[in-house]
Amino acid sequence: MNREKYMGDPRYAKVLEKMDLLGIMDVTTTRQDKNGTIVWRLPIKNNNSGKTNIEVASFSTGYVRNQNSGYSNYQLNKRCQGEPEYFKLANGDYRKFETRSCVLIPIEIERLEYLISYCLKNYYIKNANLVADGKYVPKWRYDNLADAARIDYGRSDGALQNLSVTVNGERYKII
Repeated sequence: MNREKYMGDPRYAKVLEKMDLLGIMDVTTTRQDKNGTIVWRLPIKNNNSGKTNIEVASFSTGYVRNQNSGYSNYQLNKRCQGEPEYFKLANGDYRKFETRSCVLIPIEIERLEYLISYCLKNYYIKNANLVADGKYVPKWRYDNLADAARIDYGRSDGALQNLSVTVNGERYKII
């Protein structure tokens, strides 16, 4: 994104400030910029591969998408129930067909604000233990590890007399 182009508008300035606070980089190519696409790279590793950082994009068509998680890009737009359609069958009956579609966001600044809030909620807050090097320890696993392995130091007069470890409820004496 061309930062100079957006500095005059206060809404864009707020988006840029939030991007800087969250460590989000704009990695839009010149071709994508010409097409009206903005691509952001988050400082969070992708859960599927663990090798690349998560990238999200805003398209001029109104879509907001995740660019590199899973086998295909998927929409991050909110979903809504479409109007039912009726099709006449060969025997004279009708078949009702309903679809779910994405709610498009036609205004660019609204897409960017939605993208910031989506990333904050779904990538930063939900994965609070996700660190920059790509290691993720869920809270339940950390709690289970802390409960499963407790070290018992038996001290008398400052000297270590016995050392035992409890793993999954079984106590093992080491010293």
